[in-house]
Amino acid sequence: MANMANPAAALTSLLRASSIQDHDEVLKAANAAIKASKRDINAQRTRVVALLKLDRFDDSLRAIAEGGNDLEKECLFEKSYALYKSGQLEDAQKTLETASASSKSSRAFCHLAAQIAYRAEKFSDATNAYRHLSQATGGLLGEENDLKINLLATSAQLEWNGLGHLLGEQEIQSSRDHLEAFETAYNAACTCIARSDLTRASVFLKRAQDLCEASEDLSADEKKAELLPILVQHAYVLSRLGKKVEAAALHNTIVPPEITEAPTRAVAQNNQIALGVAGRNPFLSQRFLQSTTKLSGSDKLFEYQASVLRRNEYALDLHTQKFDGIEFSTSKLVMESPSPIASLKIAGLGVIGAAAHAHMRTGREALKEILPLLEKRPTDIGLLLTIIQLHVQLNNPGPALSLLDAFLKRLEAASTPDYGDVRFAPGLVAVAVALYRLQGRHNSARAELAKASTYWRSKSKDSAASLLREAGAELLRSSNDEDITAAGETFEALVARSEKDPVAVAGLVASFANDDYAKIEPYLQSITAVEKLAAGVNVQELIHAGVASVPISSLESKKRMAEHEPEKITKRRRRTRLPKDYEEGKQPDPERWLPLRDRSTYRPKGKKGKKRAQEITQGGVVREEETLELVGGAGAVKVEKAPGMQGGKKKKKGKK
Repeated sequence: MANMANPAAALTSLLRASSIQDHDEVLKAANAAIKASKRDINAQRTRVVALLKLDRFDDSLRAIAEGGNDLEKECLFEKSYALYKSGQLEDAQKTLETASASSKSSRAFCHLAAQIAYRAEKFSDATNAYRHLSQATGGLLGEENDLKINLLATSAQLEWNGLGHLLGEQEIQSSRDHLEAFETAYNAACTCIARSDLTRASVFLKRAQDLCEASEDLSADEKKAELLPILVQHAYVLSRLGKKVEAAALHNTIVPPEITEAPTRAVAQNNQIALGVAGRNPFLSQRFLQSTTKLSGSDKLFEYQASVLRRNEYALDLHTQKFDGIEFSTSKLVMESPSPIASLKIAGLGVIGAAAHAHMRTGREALKEILPLLEKRPTDIGLLLTIIQLHVQLNNPGPALSLLDAFLKRLEAASTPDYGDVRFAPGLVAVAVALYRLQGRHNSARAELAKASTYWRSKSKDSAASLLREAGAELLRSSNDEDITAAGETFEALVARSEKDPVAVAGLVASFANDDYAKIEPYLQSITAVEKLAAGVNVQELIHAGVASVPISSLESKKRMAEHEPEKITKRRRRTRLPKDYEEGKQPDPERWLPLRDRSTYRPKGKKGKKRAQEITQGGVVREEETLELVGGAGAVKVEKAPGMQGGKKKKKGKK
């Protein structure tokens, strides 16, 4: 009874309980204690914690504000957590930074800082925070498993955002430990998806599903809530593997309204629409997508997810022929972004805008429409790549290479440091090398790779490892000593980053085998012996089979070499046709071109014809003659003039 009379004592006794499940009861007791003493900091902080436990984050922020500066200093962690859960990530980060150094070093603050960085898409900071927590001592029971799950999640996000070079070798490789819990298996699968290792991702997702279904620690509702994201991700992987029927069947088992997390629900709806969009009315698909993927409040997709949904919406807009609106919105976003920028998000908008401007036409018609756009937006990489692709489809790589060369020269002339990353972006370098090889300009392709290798070797980050491998392999094919030296430096830089890279080790050995044996000797044991590689190869069969010839590309130049004289093309003449009665040396009849009745040898048949021939006697009509020149200088002939019309009218016979 004494405790009921003293609210502060009642709250103290309640907090001393070994376990508290009813947070409403704690909140009531804290409110009663505050009503009795408004300056009771302990009661005010208890009320804030109870509100957080009840997911009433806005109310907890109001309670902290009402408590004044003293309560705010005591509740920096609680305020930062409430801001984080409310989606106010910048304010949450600023609140954490105001804490003392001792508070910041505590595990609770480190966990919260990592969560804020993860949700703010600062994945490198989140990874560093989780690494620090994993290496530090003093963790709670079960915390190690949570850290492993969170580290895998940040690894997947780094891979998705093109920052996989920030991961260590142990973080990149999947292990058997990831198959022990469904959370680690799911996050390991996401990391494989980000690296496009879809087959392994499917195995991990199937394992995650089996472990979740067999878990004894989860209730039926909890299992259902955990299984739905796994099934959504597995259906996506199956569709990427080309197993559309299996993916559609798996999607049919998913009921999106039952998914508790709004971002996961939006992704599931988008994937279902994308799988069944073929043959469906695009207007209905567009309306359904807009109504099911809208998020409200603090629910938010990650940027790479939002960019995919945005591109899908634009694709449906193209099918519904909303060309003007698409062109306006995409061009606005491209112009507002810092340019040039070699990101998929911005470059994809340039491609969509080009399709809208050309009204979905292809070939020469599309080129005619979008080429003037490049003059207005010379730094739009997506538009440039679209024009290059159209030229290549028309078997016309020359203009495509000219446009790309002009773009790269503009970047080289710029003084901004970031332009170098764009100029030697692996994708643009790959396009340039492919165009050079299409034209048979292998030396130019090698020179482009050499410049890219020189640039990226001077950088500390490892974002262009694949480009360096290709550059080193191409430089090794050269007979120039400078190229061989550059290849050695390239592979040496790769081996310094990762000694387990077999391509880099083999390239290093090949580069220095003739000049510096001491440098390659430590790596010889890791290279497969030639005898083992050649085991099972029948040399005699290869000799009898002959050497395979490489077909010449149809896009290479068809001009002959300058040292060979061009062959003269002889025209085929038709054979002269001669008459049947032709006799060599006999003069042909000069009147052969005249009609038969006009020839001098013409003799009419019948009585009337003979009488007409005798009209030259007295009393007959005198016929005039004229001389006609024959065509081709074959001579002249005399012919009769046609009789003229007599003047006057013919008299009519009078009537008797």
